[in-house]
Amino acid sequence: MSKKIGMMVANGYEEVEMLTVVDLLRRAGMTCDIISVSGEKELTSSHKVTVIADLLYEEADFDSYDALAIPGGMPGTTNLGAHAGVCEQLKKAYADGRMIAAICAAPTVFGKLGLLEGKKAICYPGMEDQLTGAEVTYEPAVRDGNIITSRGMGTAIDFGLAIIAYYEGEEAAAALAEKIVYEV
Repeated sequence: MSKKIGMMVANGYEEVEMLTVVDLLRRAGMTCDIISVSGEKELTSSHKVTVIADLLYEEADFDSYDALAIPGGMPGTTNLGAHAGVCEQLKKAYADGRMIAAICAAPTVFGKLGLLEGKKAICYPGMEDQLTGAEVTYEPAVRDGNIITSRGMGTAIDFGLAIIAYYEGEEAAAALAEKIVYEV
């Protein structure tokens, strides 16, 4: 059965971090819904790229998702961290043992929620002090238990492949990397 990922997105998101991951997950045969937490389906990135979300936060059945992911970008990360529902859903998914994933500045949301205590995690350079309780590492993407974090736009493919490897295995991730001509 195909895995279902909810990509929660706020205005001010980083477009490559969000769209690359959505694209890779869909190529891998997973369902990946873009969920707007900004009150309307039209979302505008930090670089003025507009996309249409699949659904609004209020329409999402969060218990149906195997994982929740959030992209970085500013002020997107700030907007995600300030959304009480996003924070509640991330904490619930984590507590339920489902995977949560964040890239660039977004892992700082996990840090503020206390979800990184004793976990290996990474984020955008210079924001590591906001990964409260984490053992900070510096590879492109890191998995510790049911948390995957990544550093930024340049590591978006690594991040997406790490999510795929979590569910489908390293061989499936490597096969997709080869298919998209990504050299690891």
